Amino acid sequence: MDLTTAAELYRKYADDLAAVRDEQRRRLPGIRAQLDDVEAELTYLRLRELRPATVVEIGAFHGWSTTWLLSALRDNGFGELRSYDVVDHVLRSVPAELAGDRWTFVRGDARKAQLPVDIDYLFLDAAHSARFARWYITELFGRLSGTPVSVHDVFHGRRPMPFSEGAVLVRWLTEQKIDYFTPSARRAPETFAALLAVKRELGLDVPVRSGRDNPMVFFEVA
Repeated sequence: MDLTTAAELYRKYADDLAAVRDEQRRRLPGIRAQLDDVEAELTYLRLRELRPATVVEIGAFHGWSTTWLLSALRDNGFGELRSYDVVDHVLRSVPAELAGDRWTFVRGDARKAQLPVDIDYLFLDAAHSARFARWYITELFGRLSGTPVSVHDVFHGRRPMPFSEGAVLVRWLTEQKIDYFTPSARRAPETFAALLAVKRELGLDVPVRSGRDNPMVFFEVA
């Protein structure tokens, strides 16, 4: 993922994205949303393009990210989502028609769960601690190869918070020489502005929700 690719995906799936944005806007009053618009849209677009068979979401909470992920799988007509969280608020947020037979929710600590052997897309938005980051770097990343990953709440500022999940993750990415992409308004303001310009061009600029941090990072584990 880079800025050119992101812009191309917005243009390629503009009509489908517009429809999903409308759906999400209608769902918003009943869900405590975590993702901001650009990072949520890029997650949807990335799944549409990559067509993963098995998506793992660690940290579903109230289901905002879950509904974006499921919308992408539904629109692909392919793939399944397995979501893990220690609370089950998400069960009250995901419509049955969207869940269909493509969604499995597992309540409990993902670190103790039996995760799928094959993970084609990994979405992380759970305990934002250094300890949690060290766990998934060691236990999950070690078994992935060329797998796309999204991690939320990394860049709320120019740099990750000290001793945080983001600090551990960015240091590891740097050590492994793995490039990452972020639409963070604080970390990458020019990228964020460029994506907003594309959204205006496509008529997708009316916000679904008001957040503008977009602190997510996107990368692939080599």
